Amino acid sequence: MTNNVTTGKLRRSTTDKWIAGVCGGWAQLLGVDAAIIRIVLAAATLLGFGAPILIYAICWAVMPRD
Repeated sequence: MTNNVTTGKLRRSTTDKWIAGVCGGWAQLLGVDAAIIRIVLAAATLLGFGAPILIYAICWAVMPRD
């Protein structure tokens, strides 16, 4: 398995995004598929009463673009 992480810095993805690229950026950093991150985020939102949405919004505001 090859790892496509080139910098090791957390950045929003400009190519793998649905809303803002936050999940795509985390997926690139962790070396996993972005769909897995999105599923985990959706499940955490349903089980965590919306707190992950706030974390996503903070990441959107803080993370620089790729």
